[in-house]
Amino acid sequence: MERRKALGLIAATGATAAVSFTARPSFAAESGHAASATGQGKATAKAGYTFALDKNVRRTSVRFKNRYGIEVAADLYVPKNVRGKLPALVVSGPYGAVKEQSSGLYANEFARRGYVALAFDPSFTGESGGTVRDVGSPDIFTEDYSAAVDFLGVQKIVDRERIGAQAICGLSGMALTAAATDSRIKAVATSSMYDMSRSMSRGHEDYYTREQRQKVVDYLSRQRWIDAEKGTFARGSHEVPFDENGNVAPSNLILPKALPADADPVTKIFFDYYRTERGYHPRSIISTTAWTATTPMSFFAFPLTTNIELLAPRKALLVAGADAHSRYYSEDVHAKAPDAADLVIVPGADHVDLYDRKDLIPFDRLDEFFTKNLA
Repeated sequence: MERRKALGLIAATGATAAVSFTARPSFAAESGHAASATGQGKATAKAGYTFALDKNVRRTSVRFKNRYGIEVAADLYVPKNVRGKLPALVVSGPYGAVKEQSSGLYANEFARRGYVALAFDPSFTGESGGTVRDVGSPDIFTEDYSAAVDFLGVQKIVDRERIGAQAICGLSGMALTAAATDSRIKAVATSSMYDMSRSMSRGHEDYYTREQRQKVVDYLSRQRWIDAEKGTFARGSHEVPFDENGNVAPSNLILPKALPADADPVTKIFFDYYRTERGYHPRSIISTTAWTATTPMSFFAFPLTTNIELLAPRKALLVAGADAHSRYYSEDVHAKAPDAADLVIVPGADHVDLYDRKDLIPFDRLDEFFTKNLA
């Protein structure tokens, strides 16, 4: 049970601290600098980014709307001295992160390699629209990928027949779902994939019993009454934990404010990214707070990757760390769609290493995959 408590099943305590957001800076002449892996509680790179902007890449803040009318905030990364139409990639994730974190790092690297890359904040999160903040929706997050394709496909520098998707962690299930049902996405790659519908409705490695699943449903249903009566939206664990007595024990923080001395390895790797200078961002849900408590309801109702077989003959590349607690998600998708999906296991990498460890992220392999499948 110790390991499971670390996977969104963390019994953190205390109210979430208030976070003040500064106005969006100008992107006219950004350079950025790399973040260190020590300290916590502050944004670390110039203009609030957690990575250095490549000197050969231009970054521009953009906005577009999805088909629900929600404005999606994104950063467009373009190689300098662009000539002709380029292949393009839509990039998002991890679940609860923002574009200034891992997805921006990926987009920056792909742009350095000659792609137009769009890193976006999913609806209701970061700088994107949506009245109720920090609501998770498998349906709308999947739509956000297609809306990003809409945006890229009308840009003069983009070849709309050569658009792919790159997802990290919990947005991977949405990217695969979008690609299976939107044939404009010609190829899709994932890093440290999580299937958030499976995670929330069944627990890590499907450990929830039938009785526990019903307890989670009952808890979420009661929370709806509480929210309705108060006229507010409470925060809570998106993968609901259980205490020693078998009762649901949600928390209003995903990660503890301070790392316990006896923290398990999975808690440590998430804390080391989200709560330290390495990856902290004040708009990141995982860095600062928790999702709305009723978020899991829609993930129970909307299974991701259900129609993965419709991806073929287009291709997917699933990248997972050999030591990642999430490795089984990628392996199971590969087993379900062996003709459409290839699997790459990165030796010596855990789940979070593939967020920002450029020495471990197989960018050459990803570039090769997209070059071939976006030809």
